Parts: sequence; structure tokens; C-alpha cells
Amino acid sequence: MQTTTTDAEIDIREATLDDVDALNKLENACFDTDRISRRSFRWMIEKGHSLLLVALVDQQLVGYVLLLYSKGTSLGRVYSLAVDARYRKAGIAARLMQEAETQALDDGRSFLRLEVRPDNHGAIRLYEKLDYQPFDIVTDFYEDHADALRMMKVLHHQPEITHPEVAHYSQTTDFTCGPACLMMAMKTYDAPLVLDRRLEFQLWREATTIFMTSGHGGCSPQGLALAAYRRGLNTTLVTNSDLIPFVGGVRSEDKKAVIECVHQDFIEQISSSEIQQLQCTVDTALLKHSLDQGALALVLISSYRLNESKSPHWVLVVSISDTFVYFHDPDVDLDDNKSLTDSGYIPVTHKEFNRMLGYGKPRYQAAVIVSDTLLK
Repeated sequence: MQTTTTDAEIDIREATLDDVDALNKLENACFDTDRISRRSFRWMIEKGHSLLLVALVDQQLVGYVLLLYSKGTSLGRVYSLAVDARYRKAGIAARLMQEAETQALDDGRSFLRLEVRPDNHGAIRLYEKLDYQPFDIVTDFYEDHADALRMMKVLHHQPEITHPEVAHYSQTTDFTCGPACLMMAMKTYDAPLVLDRRLEFQLWREATTIFMTSGHGGCSPQGLALAAYRRGLNTTLVTNSDLIPFVGGVRSEDKKAVIECVHQDFIEQISSSEIQQLQCTVDTALLKHSLDQGALALVLISSYRLNESKSPHWVLVVSISDTFVYFHDPDVDLDDNKSLTDSGYIPVTHKEFNRMLGYGKPRYQAAVIVSDTLLK
């Protein structure tokens, strides 16, 4: 039986640990698959980088909405929305979403994204009324292998991004973020190009110089610049120093010698190529000048501001507006409840992105700017 109520009777607040039992009961009643566990609800309330709001009628919990926030970005994701079946025509879902949007914007989020089953027509109608726009379909998304429709809402209006056609490629190893970024750029300028692991590893073999503390090595800016140049892209290498990147973090003298040898070989190859080189600070102003001419930029960042992991990481900057830098992150961290929705066109403010740029002490900055035409 449906229950009617008024806005005045609906109380919305942040969830507490006292709500876990009611949340778990509601979750089991609303969903047959992809359920959030009791343990996960507790974690979201206590430690999660998230917003969990509950709706109450007469002190009874009748709905919730869960937002996940991407660290260091202006992006939030509506991970789950549930309302007791008896109250689904009482406007509670819309109220929860609107309050979540208000709090997300207050927290510095300017974009909310979500996934919804294409056959969930009621939810889609709700999201459309709230001005969410579809932008992608991902196959085999849910536990029962159903597809998902991706939708997004801009909470604070911004100009359209300049490269909406840039494909996303997820790195398949912990050490191939650089090749994955280059592959995305290559695909932009060569649509028929097939992106697969063979190409990913080929680029990695060409560009790697770096010994990590464990596992495989990563790719240097010089190596990535050469790999891009060999594939016909106009390439500009920007660094803020002529020091050998990352060598300071290696203790073994033998490993240092290998890095120095490979790096010197890259330098000599670059000097005999048509790769343009700039030695200056890498910042959003420099990148925007190139992107406004149709370029893309592989940019070295510290992943700490994304996931609190102190490691060098490559992302692909695809657009820069007056307020935001948009980038593709090749690392889709499924263990952190992320999906491709959280990893493509990630928006961060200029100030926040400038904080991400570079790695180590002293901070080493690098960008590989590529295009299919000469830049001015």
C-alpha cells in the first residue's frame, strides 16, 4: 500500500551508526543484487569519503542516498538511492537527491554522475526531471550482467569541454599509466586504432626507465615523448628541470646506473629528433595554451591527492575551461568503489590541479604535449 506524505513530514539528515540496522533492512527490501552490506554502511558512515543521507517519516527511516567523492576532484558519484516501496510516490527520492546536490556543492563538488539500469524507467524519469543527462552506456555492469546507463549533472554551470570525443583506456597493470594515456591520445587522432594490451606493453617497453621499490618500472617523460613522436604525433616535451627523473628515490647504485644509462640514450635520441623541448614550470596556463589549439597533454602528477598513494602517476589532460581542468585517469580503482564514471573527464579546479603537478622532492614536473598538427 502506498503512503502519502508532505514535504513538512520528511526529515533528511546525515546517517549515523544507529541507522545501520534500518539501512540494511531497507537495502535488502529494495534490491535483489548489488546490495550494500551492513559492514559497508558502517564504513561509509565512519571512514568513507562519502555523503550518506537518510530520509525519515515519523522517526522511521524510509530512504537513503549515498554519494561517493573522488579525492582531490570536483566530482561526486551517486552510488545508490533507495526508498521504501510504501513511500515511492511521496517525493522522497527527489528530496534526497536535491539535498545531496546542495551538500555536494557546498563541499566543492560541481559534477554528479550515476549509473542506472536502462529498464529502470521510474528512476530515469526522476533523474531527467532533476536535469541529469545521459552520456554513455556500459555493458555487463551489474552483478546480473545487465547494462548501465550513465548520466551526469553539472551542479555549477561551466563551458563545454573541448574534447568530448576522447576515448578512455584503463591501464591493465600497476605500471602502465603512461602508455595508457598515450594510447588515449593516439586514439583521438586515429579513430580506427585498436587499443589493446599488446600496444600497451609495446609502448611501455619503449618508454620505461624507472626502477620502482618493487615490481616493474614505470615510464619517463623522455621515453613517452619518443614513443609519441615515433607514431607520427607532433610532440613537445616540457620539464621543469634537466635532472634525471626519479633517480633520487633509488638506493641501489646499480639501479641508478641503469636509469642514468637509459635516460642518456633517450636524451640523445630526442636531440636528433624534431621533438620540441621546453624547460619551465608546468602549470594549467601553459597546458591550456596548447589544448586550446587542439592538443592533448600527458601530465605527471603525484597520485597522493587522488588516492593518498605517494607514487608518480600519468593522466591525460583533455580540456581546460576557465575554472576546471578535465583529465582522464587510466587507473580505475575498483577496490575503491570506482568505475569508469569516476575516471573519465575528471574535473578539478586549476588550484587543485596545480597542487597535483609533479612528484618527489624537489618536485619534478613533466608534460608530454601531443597533437596531429603543429602548435603555435
